[in-house]
Parts: sequence; structure tokens; C-alpha cells
Amino acid sequence: MLKFLFWALLAANAALFAYGQGYLGKVGGGEREPQRLKTQLASERMVLMSAAEARAAAETAEAAATEAAPAAPEAPPEPAPVPVATIACTQAGSFAAGDARRFENRIARLGFGERQSRITVPYQEITSHLVYLPPNGGKEGADKRVADLKEKGVSNFFVMQGEGPMKWAVSLGVFKTEAAAQSLIASLGKQGVRGARVLPRGPQTTRAAWQFRDLTEEERKRVAGIADDFTGVQVRACP
Repeated sequence: MLKFLFWALLAANAALFAYGQGYLGKVGGGEREPQRLKTQLASERMVLMSAAEARAAAETAEAAATEAAPAAPEAPPEPAPVPVATIACTQAGSFAAGDARRFENRIARLGFGERQSRITVPYQEITSHLVYLPPNGGKEGADKRVADLKEKGVSNFFVMQGEGPMKWAVSLGVFKTEAAAQSLIASLGKQGVRGARVLPRGPQTTRAAWQFRDLTEEERKRVAGIADDFTGVQVRACP
């Protein structure tokens, strides 16, 4: 029994010695790194790098891959906005005092801000309408017209002699309404009198008007729609 134990221990020690010397090979490829490198093909070309060198090499490889990758197609440029056509200047007026206040309140709702301005424009308060023959040839021309009117049976006339552009004109009548003045012209035409005109007369005053800058066509229609509610008010291009 003792002999068996002696020889068993001796065999185990021998096996351990042989394993330690590599006579029995390495289990699971657990060779140390220097020894493993010796078994690689072209091991003389392999170089051990530090951690910093390894990171630098990885970054270089990544940059090269990025440059080699095809560039993403550029997005097409956005189309330029189409400019909206505007009207340089639009004028609405003229307004009597009461109408001006009402128009101003209504137009404020459109929010034009600095694009609108209130101005003062000359206005004639028409109180009568003059039917006349304009001057032609001074006093001699007026005398000839008087003689012609008499021959045609017209007796209601007056030669204007005051200084001014109407000197030597022949007045044929003054009427309160334009319709009455036009009726006289039609009657004189039947008598053969030609060239008679109507001149509105009355004191010169001022009234309010509004000017609007850079309105779109739609905005101008809104202004005109409000102005239509006021008698005698026109919407037109600024003078």
C-alpha cells in the first residue's frame, strides 16, 4: 500500500513538471502574449501601441472613412417670395366736417397705421351755376356776339366787364342747380346759339381728404367701399 502511494505521488509530480515545462502543450490556447505572438504569421510586422497611439489611429481611420463617404445631396433652395403689387398713393375725399369724422372712425378699423395721412384740400362751395359764352376777341368779339344773339331772338344776356379771365364773356343766366343751367343750354341750342357753357360758382373753402400709401388692390377696394357711403367723395390716384 505504501509503495502504491509513493509511486502515485511520484507520477503526479512528474506530470506537473512536464506540464510546467510545456511538454504537454497549453490547454485552451492560454499562452502568454509574447509566446503567442511568436506563433502568428508575419509577426515581425506587428507593433505594440500604447492606449494614446491606439486612440489616435482610430480617429485617423474614422476621419478617412468620413471623407470617403458620399456627401449628402444639398436641399434645393426655397423659392423667393413673390412680391405683392401695391398702389403707390390713393386719395379719398373731399369730406365735409361731419363726414370726415365718420370716415376717420371707420377707416381706423383697417389698421393702415403710418400708411395713411389726413390732408387739407381746396374746395369750392357751389351755390350757383352760370351759363355763359366765353370771351373771344375782346370788346369787339363781345359786340358781335350780342348782335348775333339779338338776331336769334335772345334778349336775356349781359356782357361781363370786370377785370379777370371772364372779362368780355357774355352771361346768359344764373341758376341754382346744374340741371336748370343745362336746360337753358338745350333751349339756346334750338335757337341756333352754339358754344354756351356752365360755370359752377361759389366761395372757395377747404375740406379734409385722406391719402393712403402702398395699398394692395384688396385694401383699395375696402377704402372705396367705405367712401361709397359718402355723397360726392371720390377715390382716385393722388394728384
